[in-house]
Amino acid sequence: MRLSLKPLAPCTVGNGGGGELAFPRYITAGAGTQPATFSRRLMEKKGSYNWEGLLKEVEGEGMHFRGNSRLVNLGKRWKEYQGIRNWDGLLDPLDDKLRCEILRYGDFVDATYKAFDFDSSSPTYASCLFPKTAILDGAGFPQTGYMPTKNLRATSGIQLPSWIEKASSWMGTESSWIGYVAVCQNKEEIARLGRRDVVIAYRGTATCLEWLENLRATLTPLPPAAALSDSMVERGFLSLYTSRTATSPSLQDLVREEVDRLLQSYGDEPLSLTITGHSLGAALAILTAYDIKTTFSRAPLVTVVSFGGPRVGNRSFRCQLEKQGTKVLRIVNSDDLITKVPGFVIDGDDVAEDHDVRVSGLPSWIRKRVVDTQWLYADVGRELRLRSRDSSYLSSINVAKCHDLRTYLKLVDGFVSSKCPFRPMIKKVITSYGACKTTGSLQSISHESRVIS
Repeated sequence: MRLSLKPLAPCTVGNGGGGELAFPRYITAGAGTQPATFSRRLMEKKGSYNWEGLLKEVEGEGMHFRGNSRLVNLGKRWKEYQGIRNWDGLLDPLDDKLRCEILRYGDFVDATYKAFDFDSSSPTYASCLFPKTAILDGAGFPQTGYMPTKNLRATSGIQLPSWIEKASSWMGTESSWIGYVAVCQNKEEIARLGRRDVVIAYRGTATCLEWLENLRATLTPLPPAAALSDSMVERGFLSLYTSRTATSPSLQDLVREEVDRLLQSYGDEPLSLTITGHSLGAALAILTAYDIKTTFSRAPLVTVVSFGGPRVGNRSFRCQLEKQGTKVLRIVNSDDLITKVPGFVIDGDDVAEDHDVRVSGLPSWIRKRVVDTQWLYADVGRELRLRSRDSSYLSSINVAKCHDLRTYLKLVDGFVSSKCPFRPMIKKVITSYGACKTTGSLQSISHESRVIS
């Protein structure tokens, strides 16, 4: 069998030794060629069909290729990949089409950082560096098939002291560019996705007042007009979503205005709303999804894909999200401290790591005090949990790097399953299987994969 592979641009990452390790990614050159490096016959003889997905990764049948997602056709299954079934059967092992979609939405978030003016000495500080329609091209993501249609700004509700006016202007920047709305306009991309997709993308914390809003971590009730229960969310996140000034509309106003326009334009065709963000942007994405489903009775399927997001609300808020049909996929790095704050995990029904502060099992009077302090949070949606320590391509593990969006995208790109967390481990597992095949023990492989991981 002839091996026909087409090399893509190499991905250069740290190798842990102070240098750089470059490795190429590959895709098949044509539908008629079938790259074969390892045979599955040996596995099939042992009845090891659970390893088929891992072997596909090594053989190249399911290998991910960033920048070429149009080759992955979702077709009629698009709702499944948007979470209509809560991603059952797609997360462990990670389905390759879902991997491509997660990374694709991660690129939309990455564009918000690359388009943001971080230079505090610049007269355009905290604004977008590019014209609206050129955001994706200017940020280095051309040919996505999407057209940005709306710039989004967030405004802080913190009342500043008078002396701030005499300080540097960047300290008192109340309103800043935080993301954009983009609509899929390319016919080929619409056909590949199975519907027209609308993306709302948010960046993470960047300005002084945004950092201060993050510290307002107690829970506060949602506006009475929107909440029919005792739903509560983090005070600072809600402030950034709903605050406005005489000259700056709120982020909520901007989102509602654009979503209403888009529903009028495309509401009669298959449509999805995908809201994605990193860090603070992940929290705002969840609030945005909740607001859209609450405001628009004819809203289509609304999906959140969040990276490294903090907790947002209490258990009642989570129940409201589930009741309204909002689908949330949280990409979480276990080594990222931001995903473990703010507050306490609500009860034993929530998935928590060793570093999470939990109140289940504590005396009732302590739990009551926690509730009274408005620090009792609940995680929402489904979770894809990754770990920086599983990647041999991350040269160091520290708070900043574990939270970096680029780290998240590298981890998603390499993740296989909970039993074999990172792609380079697969060959080691299969090599170990070949060495012990005379014993005929599949348990040996499972043991070996646990040792490697």
